[in-house]
Amino acid sequence: MMNKKIIVKGAREHNLKNIDIEIPKEKLVVFTGLSGSGKSSLAFNTIYAEGERRYIESLSSFSRQFLKSVEKPDVDEIEGLSPAISIDQKSTSHNPRSTVGTTTEIHDHLRLLFANIGTPFCINGHGPIKTSSLKEIIETIKKETQDEDQIFILAPVVRDKKGTHKDLLIKLKKENFLRVQVNGELRSLEEDIELEQNKRHNIDIVVDRLIYKINDEDLQSRIYSAIEVGLGYSNGLIRIQYPKRNNETKLFSTKYSCSECGFSIPNLEANLFSFNKKNGACETCSGLGVNLEADPALIIPDSSLSIREGGILYYKNLVDSTNIEWQKFKVLCDYYLIDLNSQINKLNEKQLNVILYGSEEPIESKITTVSGNVLRSFDYIEGIANVIERRYVETKSEDNRKYYGKYMMSKVCKTCDGKRLNDIALSVKINNLSIADFVEMTIEDELTFLLNLNLTEQQEKIASLVLNQLLSRISFLNEVGLNYLTLSRSATTLSGGEAQRIRLAKQLGSKLSGVLYVLDEPSIGLHQRDNDKLISTLKKLRDLGNTLIVVEHDEDTMKASDWIVDIGPGAGIDGGNITAQGTYEEICKNPNSLTGKYLSKQLSIPTPKKRRGGNGLKIEIKGATENNLKNIDVTLPLGKFISVTGVSGSGKSTLVEEVIYKGLRKELNKELIRPGKYKSMKGWENIDKIIYVSQDPIGKTPRSNPATYTSVFDDIRDLYTEIPESKIRGYKKGRFSFNVPGGRCDACSGDGVVRVDMQFLGYVEVICEICDGKRYNEETLQIKYRGKNIWNVLNMTVQEAYDFFENIPKIREKLETILAVGLGYIKLGQNATTLSGGEAQRVKLSTFLLKKQTGKTLFLLDEPTTGLHIDDVKRLISVLNILVDQGNTVLTIEHNLDFIKVSDYVIDLGPEGGSGGGQIMVTGTPEQIIESKESFTAKYLKEYLND
Repeated sequence: MMNKKIIVKGAREHNLKNIDIEIPKEKLVVFTGLSGSGKSSLAFNTIYAEGERRYIESLSSFSRQFLKSVEKPDVDEIEGLSPAISIDQKSTSHNPRSTVGTTTEIHDHLRLLFANIGTPFCINGHGPIKTSSLKEIIETIKKETQDEDQIFILAPVVRDKKGTHKDLLIKLKKENFLRVQVNGELRSLEEDIELEQNKRHNIDIVVDRLIYKINDEDLQSRIYSAIEVGLGYSNGLIRIQYPKRNNETKLFSTKYSCSECGFSIPNLEANLFSFNKKNGACETCSGLGVNLEADPALIIPDSSLSIREGGILYYKNLVDSTNIEWQKFKVLCDYYLIDLNSQINKLNEKQLNVILYGSEEPIESKITTVSGNVLRSFDYIEGIANVIERRYVETKSEDNRKYYGKYMMSKVCKTCDGKRLNDIALSVKINNLSIADFVEMTIEDELTFLLNLNLTEQQEKIASLVLNQLLSRISFLNEVGLNYLTLSRSATTLSGGEAQRIRLAKQLGSKLSGVLYVLDEPSIGLHQRDNDKLISTLKKLRDLGNTLIVVEHDEDTMKASDWIVDIGPGAGIDGGNITAQGTYEEICKNPNSLTGKYLSKQLSIPTPKKRRGGNGLKIEIKGATENNLKNIDVTLPLGKFISVTGVSGSGKSTLVEEVIYKGLRKELNKELIRPGKYKSMKGWENIDKIIYVSQDPIGKTPRSNPATYTSVFDDIRDLYTEIPESKIRGYKKGRFSFNVPGGRCDACSGDGVVRVDMQFLGYVEVICEICDGKRYNEETLQIKYRGKNIWNVLNMTVQEAYDFFENIPKIREKLETILAVGLGYIKLGQNATTLSGGEAQRVKLSTFLLKKQTGKTLFLLDEPTTGLHIDDVKRLISVLNILVDQGNTVLTIEHNLDFIKVSDYVIDLGPEGGSGGGQIMVTGTPEQIIESKESFTAKYLKEYLND
């Protein structure tokens, strides 16, 4: 049975305490525990890292040079390890060309489908464009023509074009053609054919005229030759006319060309439907779907001002100056009688258009330079939008580009209407839908469309393989709870949870067996209603014979798991041990498991006995219509703890981040920013600032740490400069910084490690031999406070530092706020990049606790419980309650029901995701929410309020 277990011996990575553990294979295993307890260290940094390392080591040295080197994790031994695949929360892509469709490779299959069974349509409204081979044309003629019928074989060479076409007629005569049909009239090329220059004409070559004989084989050969000749002159078009059948005509095309107007498209290939290829992409936006354009709202942020009062922000400091650009603009305004003292919002549409986009005709101007030179010109004068767009492209200075860029915004391409493809690609349709129309539908609607396709027998045969692949891949996206997404959605806008579930769907589609999957909180961003779909997907992966290790805090996932490993008992140095392992029932009964105590309801987050009434003030947003919001009115009662809830994709992030956050930044801070669409916002003056507390890292380099971010390190360095020995040596504050020369180790520049280039193995970080990883030189480390040097202090946990500096109020107060957010276990000098998203968010919150509160701040948080154990959620709630009790307002987007139940006010969106969402289902206290019959949140919240 050895091969049915993964056996880990002596794991010491990060805070792991030399642990031994046996994990059952081909099971769904959940790793849980407090944030920072060591779950990810065991799952990702030990088990997955060793699997990845072994795979890379199995490759040839030539292959390894193209791969990053992977250090062996700090573990004695791991047995029974399968090939490992990590599915984490890292964003899918930062490339604006990446979409859900391209990331999942569904778009590649769609391109094949449209290239093989798509029907081209004329863009001028003349219906479908059909193509026929030479053999098919001959066969049709045989079927349609009766014995003794007269036939004209015509080659259309001019179609609805102006001109005399003299040169063409002379050329045809030289090439021994005898007759042409001009505007339906038969004419001999021997006569002088004169056509009016300014009228549109149609000219067909009469290639042959004959009387049809059914059994005449020589005649069949003659027809074949005539059609072949005609096709060479008419770009693939041939017309068969029956003069004695009332001039009945049949038009054939060997190419995709419209019989009415001649609109033609090339042969259908998969590349034609790719917005990343030149032959498929829209020429205007190069396949991005958007163009960077000057935005009138950013150029004229306050239209109640006149131009002279600075209504046009770009010209605010140039009004009535000798600046050449201003003088030209004034000539433009004078020519079109635009009053510089009139409010901009009182100008008519034409005048506003002139200001933005310039003159409609050349204007005579006389400009006098500062040196007295006179510049005369007779030319078009640019509007302000044209000037900004031109200068943005022409400037070589990055600073200037940033300056012009602040007046510009990405706008939907007017040529392709955001569809990324050119007219030719968009003209090809299946069941009246182009590929762009298809990817704009939600995953759910796409499934319905594919299942109900109306195809011919031949199309079904051609498309069967591709259709099966499409149905399979789209079904997997639907199964992991992403039914509200569209394939056209940009990958850059996906949340970490969405990106992870997309990768999960791809793995499900690959149908691999015997693989170890390591997942990082796949339930993030999922409403409880969609969680069942996700759990079902995880079980399918397991049932294929795979092992799943899931780092998770979600109760439903734990209930559905086969095995739970609880890591703790605390976080940081207090964690790193296996406190309990077993089935869900065994964990609930285990007295050593903190998780078990919450699962068995021995511990819980209490429901408040009374909800806050707020301060009586409010912010009102009317007519929000951004993305899928359905013209909703939203009221935010201030001085309360507010949660915005709803199923995944219902419009929560759009409402909070695009409309409320950006709208308040524009109204309150007067920022040059374009918020999500809304009609009006009232009550913004009731707050004095708005703060968005994200889960982004507190720093992007190893030099950033909690001590520097919270500025407590400044106070510690001040303290060390006051030590008598420092004063004797003349040490200033900079001496104790590892970011500047002087006190830091010169060998490693204060990093504590040195990067060694191992050629094809990449870079390896080794501890600096000079300072032994302590960052500072020997002289600096000789300065000690209570027996500890500056490096010893950075190596302390927050709790240790709090006890150590208990007599220094300034330092103690800052450390107290970090303790208040439950981060006593992290080290002061801990590398910022090693902090989890939840830890980084709480470090940020601790800095706000330090500041003197006005009681008029609005704090915004997007899913603050991400990555948090239920015990950490309890701590986070207490911190947010402190901020609200000081009179502030906290607005969160959240799915965690323990978190929602302690809110004072809930705004629930729905009913569905994507186009089926964007409506307010119910608002009020949690007690009022659960009365709703339509709300999905109400259904699940009811159980938690009744606990």
